[in-house]
Amino acid sequence: MLNPVNNDLYDLNEALKAESLTTDDYKEICKRLNRKPNRTELGMFGVMWSEHCCYRNSKPLLSKFPTKGKNVLVGPGENAGVIDVGNNQKLVFKIESHNHPSAIEPFQGAATGVGGILRDIFTMGARPIAVLNSLRFGNLDKPSNVDLLRGVVSGIAHYGNCVGVPTIGGEIDFDECYSGNPLVNVMALGLLETNEIVCSGAKNVGSPVLYVGNTTGRDGVGGASFASSELTATSLDDRPAVQVGDPFIEKSLIEACLDAFKTGDVIAAQDMGAAGLTCSSAEMAANGNLGISIDLDLVPSREDNMSSYQYLLSESQERMLFVVKEEKINNLIEKFNKWGLYANVIGEVIETNEVIISHKNKIVAQIPTSALSDDTPVNFHNVINNPPEYLLKKWEWKENNLPEINEQKILSLKENKSFYYSQIILKLLSNPSIASKRWIYKQYDSQVQANTVFKPGESDAAVIRLREQSEKNKNKVFSGVAASVDCNSRWVSLDPFRGAIAAVAESARNVSCVGAKPVAITNNLNFSSPDTEIGYWQLSSSCNGISEACKALETPVTGGNVSLYNESKNKKDEITPINPTPVIGMVGKLDNVEKAISSEWKNIHDQIWLIGSHKSETTIAASSYLEYFHGEITGRPPKIDLSDEKFCQSFLRNAILKSFVVSSHDISDGGLAIALAECCILSAKGAKIELHKSFNRDDNLLFAEGGSRIIFSIDKMKEKEWLNYLKKFKINSYSSVYVRKIGHVSNETLNINIQDKNICNIRVEELTEKFNNSISDHF
Repeated sequence: MLNPVNNDLYDLNEALKAESLTTDDYKEICKRLNRKPNRTELGMFGVMWSEHCCYRNSKPLLSKFPTKGKNVLVGPGENAGVIDVGNNQKLVFKIESHNHPSAIEPFQGAATGVGGILRDIFTMGARPIAVLNSLRFGNLDKPSNVDLLRGVVSGIAHYGNCVGVPTIGGEIDFDECYSGNPLVNVMALGLLETNEIVCSGAKNVGSPVLYVGNTTGRDGVGGASFASSELTATSLDDRPAVQVGDPFIEKSLIEACLDAFKTGDVIAAQDMGAAGLTCSSAEMAANGNLGISIDLDLVPSREDNMSSYQYLLSESQERMLFVVKEEKINNLIEKFNKWGLYANVIGEVIETNEVIISHKNKIVAQIPTSALSDDTPVNFHNVINNPPEYLLKKWEWKENNLPEINEQKILSLKENKSFYYSQIILKLLSNPSIASKRWIYKQYDSQVQANTVFKPGESDAAVIRLREQSEKNKNKVFSGVAASVDCNSRWVSLDPFRGAIAAVAESARNVSCVGAKPVAITNNLNFSSPDTEIGYWQLSSSCNGISEACKALETPVTGGNVSLYNESKNKKDEITPINPTPVIGMVGKLDNVEKAISSEWKNIHDQIWLIGSHKSETTIAASSYLEYFHGEITGRPPKIDLSDEKFCQSFLRNAILKSFVVSSHDISDGGLAIALAECCILSAKGAKIELHKSFNRDDNLLFAEGGSRIIFSIDKMKEKEWLNYLKKFKINSYSSVYVRKIGHVSNETLNINIQDKNICNIRVEELTEKFNNSISDHF
């Protein structure tokens, strides 16, 4: 082995701190190299061994996920997951985070988050067809949080709108714990356009390594390490670690790459995302069990006097690395030049399993590929045996701890019961976490590519029509895919295991509510420091919950992202961790996209029905009602019976397929009353509801959450056929699942009676005003 140039004398302690490496890491690096690393090599190890790149804290937990299924073609390990969605079509999808960059530079942090996840998709040979996002911010009564929201939404809108990929759905929540550390998770879907899936393993010794796309600058240097650290009062000093994106170059890159992939002349491809040229070259070499040699003098740069360290760790956007057929190199370069992109041969595949980097005619790094990417360090943590004491105390909370509003108290307030509960419904509807997100999604182009079936906000899951690449048989029925991103972080904070199960169940339920069969998930695990007992227990318990739910619902994990150290430290060194937020991105398939249904009522006098499970708990504990009206975040989230959950979803999908069900909406934040109100708002129609009380409190019937429940409406012209269909399932009072009629669609008022007593009577206009204007009022 040649000895690389010692390209700086450096202070070891300062260098290890800068790269977020430990003394033990350094000893292991020396052992693997059989010498001391130079400063450039140390930087390469720093990014490759960061949590962002090698999952050093979470790898043992991720290995528990179910990853195989009859529809899964590519699981974890590649740039994105791939599933078979029928009709010889393959869907590529993944979710990624850009949390820390968005905290200090919201516009560019969010914009480049979109750009990065799109590259993961088209690197596999797929055309991006849709984007969704899952966002978390602090409460909007703080101007700083309003500014963060405005910047992030503008960044997502700018990049997605310019690049021509529709933003079709998402979720957003507000809680004080996110004030110093917002979450920006972006999910992308793509449809494979190549005959073969493009993978990342280098092949064929002597094959050229082709750099394509944008130039390399100093922006984003050390971004992977930055993303693996906590945010502090001095994090603004790390602003250069935030990348700067150009969606118009990305659009050109999409077209040029897909054109190149279709020729079959590209052997392997890798996006230059986190850790830039270091990660892309090392992973291509390791995945192909070969080596790679790179000459940095051949890399297109936008700045003068860049060091080898900066070249290798830059995370400048819109760049890709290919291994290509040598005899086709000129044709490929011509294709990229046609799109106004750089295309430079910067190295070759070599036989020895090494990454060799040269700069200014000197070797500046020479590292065995296995040293960088194989057997990367794992931080083992002990999982506490029992839930923390503070949670056990919260779990002791029962509904009878909450005073029930009785007739006497209402009379003393000189109000009637209907007025009282109507005011609670309006208050919940105006909470930003429940209210309409119209101010946000109106900034996104959801219709570009002309395949979006429902506009954002109209349905429980987004639905995209899948057009065949061939234009034959234009009258053919189109299939489709549905996608949803979900996580109730309040539930996860109060019980990580139950909360994570609920996140998977709700995302599947949302997909089922449009008529699609849930097929697979991608996940984004947003957590605080794993170095604390509670932080790691939350992460471990959530992973166990995801595994259990995915196995039961037969929705394997195809990949995802882990984002740790999501916490903020103020000038007094006081740490505020975020709520554990494992976001689930669920995809489902529709054989006939014309069968998909939305959430709003369709016709006056259509019957309104409710399906749910007696075994899945329904409770006020951990609910939005308890937090937003009573100011308490306590209780244990409801347990979900996954067998009943699966049955309820399957029952609903079959009823949709047979055209009995014309609208459906799952019951989640705010309970039954809010779900009914949302259907009224979407349709500008009312509902007449009759609820029967056995042992439940009135507020439980209205605002409790859980129960695997869905409300749906039945076409008024098919009532007789529906009742005959229902008899086949033999659902009775002894069944664990119930299906019952609770009312019908009416004109202009949401009217709810319990035991023949009216407890809610609100005009739809009033519901709509509260729901639609809550977030926009902060601007």
